Amino acid sequence: MALSLEEFVHSLDLRTLPRVLEVQSGIYFQGSIYEMFGNECCLATGEVIKITGLKIKKIIAEICEHIEGRESPQPFELPMNFPGLFKIVADKTPYLTMEEITRTIHIGPSRLGHPCFYHQKDMKLENLSIKQGEQIMLNSVEEINGEIMVNCGVIRNHQNHSFTLPLSQEGEFYECEDEHIYTLKEIVEWKIPKNRTRTVKLTGFSNKWDLTNPFPKGFYGALILKPVYEIQGVMKFQKDIIRILPSLDVEVKDITDSYDANWFLQLLSTQDLSERTSKEFPIVAEVIEPPQGNHLPRSILQPGKTIVIHKKYQASRILASEIRSNFPKRHFLIPTSYKGKFKRRPRELPTAYDLEIAKSEKEALHVVATKAFHPLHDELSSVSVGDQFLVHHSQTTEVLCEGIKKVVNVLACEKILKNSYEAALLPLYMEGGFVEVIHDKKQYQISELCAQFHWPFNVKVSVRDLFIEEDILAATPGLQLEETITDTYLLISDFANPTECWEIPVSRLNMTVQLVNNNLSQDTGSIVVKALTEEITEEQYYMMRRYESSFSHPPPRPPKHPSVGEAKLTLLNVAEEKTVGLPKSPKSLHVDISKKLHSNQVGLDSKVPAGCQNSLANLEKERSKSGALQQQALM
Repeated sequence: MALSLEEFVHSLDLRTLPRVLEVQSGIYFQGSIYEMFGNECCLATGEVIKITGLKIKKIIAEICEHIEGRESPQPFELPMNFPGLFKIVADKTPYLTMEEITRTIHIGPSRLGHPCFYHQKDMKLENLSIKQGEQIMLNSVEEINGEIMVNCGVIRNHQNHSFTLPLSQEGEFYECEDEHIYTLKEIVEWKIPKNRTRTVKLTGFSNKWDLTNPFPKGFYGALILKPVYEIQGVMKFQKDIIRILPSLDVEVKDITDSYDANWFLQLLSTQDLSERTSKEFPIVAEVIEPPQGNHLPRSILQPGKTIVIHKKYQASRILASEIRSNFPKRHFLIPTSYKGKFKRRPRELPTAYDLEIAKSEKEALHVVATKAFHPLHDELSSVSVGDQFLVHHSQTTEVLCEGIKKVVNVLACEKILKNSYEAALLPLYMEGGFVEVIHDKKQYQISELCAQFHWPFNVKVSVRDLFIEEDILAATPGLQLEETITDTYLLISDFANPTECWEIPVSRLNMTVQLVNNNLSQDTGSIVVKALTEEITEEQYYMMRRYESSFSHPPPRPPKHPSVGEAKLTLLNVAEEKTVGLPKSPKSLHVDISKKLHSNQVGLDSKVPAGCQNSLANLEKERSKSGALQQQALM
């Protein structure tokens, strides 16, 4: 049965791609394919096209709130790179079957591909009962014993209970409220249901927008996002990917079941390659559409180049940000194979709670205070600008508050005096300011830093990686190593030199290749894997930090600050405080606070420099000179 192109797109189940279409009729010029503004504008009767994808070409936004004193703004195109941050408004229209959900909503292995729904009534399953309104997470779709099933889960008492639902499962399924904040790119790729609009609320911006803001001044409200799609496909015996707007006035017929798809060249995206099983590698392919911003040497991923895709696998990267006082900061993904060396740099720790997180078993944390703190209770220690402390462990202590004993979480420290130490208790809620004092002059490999220290951690490249032509980290004034990221990579090489391989990220590098064959006849022998440091955008950094932190390693909650009546804290700025002569750092930082210290027996090593003064001075120097240092590479 012939359908208009729009009707075909509306009924298309993306899970059944690719589909083969034959053009039945339409208004067109003489000939076959004509291109206008990047899209095919006419097709001849009898043309056969293999549809390989349906992508959102642009977003039309419509403000759905009336702004007093202004005319209702007309719908406008929202640029795909707009740096807005949005909160999703749950769709009030129910889905009536699981099949409708899977056909409409993106469900996949990505952290964004697990939508949540609730059912209007109780559901009784074979081994589980789902309560009315209980949140159901959809994790994946797979074939089980010849039937397509949706793998689902519910959380009860912090325990995950898994179950499956068939596509034929009927009911009234509603979207759950979603408290996450999303970028426009995330919404376009994962959160706009096919054939539906999406209502969102603008909450902020991920970075600066230099172009004209399409929203009214001060607008932070609700708007409707309407996607405009484009069909991606390929013609018989042609390599080029064509793009067709669904509004093209032609009728088509789906002939997938009766047509030999081998007449078409087999085109695969980076995502398609990553979804193949490990047994299907290695693959020999020709690059059709190269990625933008390709940083691999010798133009490996250029159009027409034959490459070998050896395998897919998970690889680790260290997420790092440039240390500088002004924005924008640069962000990097550093491979664990990086051969450069690092020296430690002092960390700024704004609260006592940050001291608790930053301390390690390897050495006592030595800090100097940059802000004063005056406690409300005599049992706690006061802090003056310039005081030095060795941080040991957290504990609880009793304080007297209006005649009543209360238990307070504190940090057990030692205050460094001229010739001795003094036990000190700092409340974890303390809002002070500290700078770490670094005594360690050792140069570290990236693997040593990962093994010996806790994130986040400040370093500076002391010896650049001599095994690569350009080390982009060497020019940075300093780096904060933030966390370890695991991502999916493809291992590729030039067909002419299959032993020298490069890792390319699936999620950040989009390309299209034509499959040449599945078998690499020659024995590649031993493979040398090369991984480059990757500079990522502000948006990519924002997505990684948010999802790695919230899903993998949720941070503990900081202790609550006392009530306003209790907390009469005085925080003095360093500039307002009279400069205090700082004592020299102790030779040994491993001191047991439980032992009584005798000033005559312990003493301090006069040969160890007063590192706190240098740390503060160096920190200010690095801030002021960060712009100049960025242009210089360390040798």
